[in-house]
Amino acid sequence: MRAKLVRMIPELSLIGDASLRQQTEDVWLEALRRGGWTVEDLTRMPYSLSAARTGVSMLDHLRGVVGVCVAVADVFAEIYNGKIPINRDVLLAGALLHDVGKLLEYREESGRFVRSRLGQLLQHPVSGAVICAELGLPDEVTHMVAVHTAPSEAGLRTPEAVILHHADFTNLETLH
Repeated sequence: MRAKLVRMIPELSLIGDASLRQQTEDVWLEALRRGGWTVEDLTRMPYSLSAARTGVSMLDHLRGVVGVCVAVADVFAEIYNGKIPINRDVLLAGALLHDVGKLLEYREESGRFVRSRLGQLLQHPVSGAVICAELGLPDEVTHMVAVHTAPSEAGLRTPEAVILHHADFTNLETLH
C-alpha cells in the first residue's frame, strides 16, 4: 500500500529528510487503516463535506495545497533571502498531513460521504494531530495539523503554519 500511496501523492518525495518522509507516509497509512479506507478512496472522497458538489477530491485538494505552500516557500526564499526562515521539509510534511484527520472524520454511507461518530465529536485537525503525535512526528508538524483551520488558542503559529493556513483557505475559498 505504501508504494501506491507514494505514486498517488508524488509530493511525498519532495521531503528531503528520509525519516520525516517515512513518518509522513506512516501517518497516512495509519489513518487509512483506522478509517477503513483504501488509497484509491482519496480520489473519490470530497475534500470537504460542504463542497462535495465541486467534484474536487481529497487528493486534488491535498496536492493543490502542497503546491501553493511550495510556491510560497520558493518566493520567500528568492525575495526575502532567508529573512523569513522556512523549514521546507516541515512545511511539506505539515501540508501533506493537514487533512489526514478527515479519514477519521468521514465515513461512507449508501454512496455518500458523511461525518463519522468520531467526526461529530472531534474535528479533523484534532484527530490528525493525535495520529501525528502518536507516530512521533516533530512537534512543528503536529502543530501545523492542529492549527491549520483556526487561530491557535495560544496565539502562536509558526511561519510554516501561517503559510499552510493561507494555502488551505486559498484553495478552499477559491473553489466555493
